[in-house]
Amino acid sequence: MKETLKISIIQSNLHWENAEANLKMFSAKIENIEEKTDLIVLPEMFSTGFSMNAEKLAEPNDGNTLKWMINEAKTHNTAITGSVIIKEDDNFFNRMFFVFPDGSYKKYDKRHTFTLAKENETYKDGSERLIVDYKGWKICPLICYDLRFPVWARNTEDYDILIYVANWPKVRTLAWDTLLRARAIENMTYCVGVNRAGFDGNDHEYVGHSAIYDVLGVKITSKDIGEFTETVVLEKEHIVNNRKHFQFLNDRDDFTLV
Repeated sequence: MKETLKISIIQSNLHWENAEANLKMFSAKIENIEEKTDLIVLPEMFSTGFSMNAEKLAEPNDGNTLKWMINEAKTHNTAITGSVIIKEDDNFFNRMFFVFPDGSYKKYDKRHTFTLAKENETYKDGSERLIVDYKGWKICPLICYDLRFPVWARNTEDYDILIYVANWPKVRTLAWDTLLRARAIENMTYCVGVNRAGFDGNDHEYVGHSAIYDVLGVKITSKDIGEFTETVVLEKEHIVNNRKHFQFLNDRDDFTLV
């Protein structure tokens, strides 16, 4: 078990519906990370932008974007996560991959598809939550609109890190900031939120506000808007000591989702 975990978050504008350009761009950004990192977090639909044009953009599960993620993970000896448009069994999914340094991976399909943008009319919603065990850290990866549903993120497994990748627009930035901090506090976990920047093909503006919060809701990243990469060190001792002292998770309501 690693007592610390180094996470790099990449906030970037995205080339609209242009996977080749986005993968080339992110390769350069990853190459420019100056220090060794354990995990790189990319935004939601990082290879295309948040598009409903799934028929044109979807890849098979083992498509070029996953292959790119595997290659980057192996090349830089780090884990990489982010979501991609996938077609499987005649259904489209907003699928988040967690790729390990050895090229193996796990996947999570977005549970709450964004009805305001009619995402639910294009993409099939997932039904299972994923807990990743990585270097002795338990990680729960979720996607964008999932952030609004605290029961889905409820920390019943004593996970250490909650990750949200997103295309969360500027107009609702206050909700993004508030809910990320709330998820950290109520679950006594590090909460990582990685959003995009710039304008998409539908002229929606994104200002980012990617951030990492500790178990007490304190923001531990320093950057905010524009395009940036930031790396921070998470400490297992911070989780253990605060959970032991406050014991808030011991008072969780006892219920399960049906």
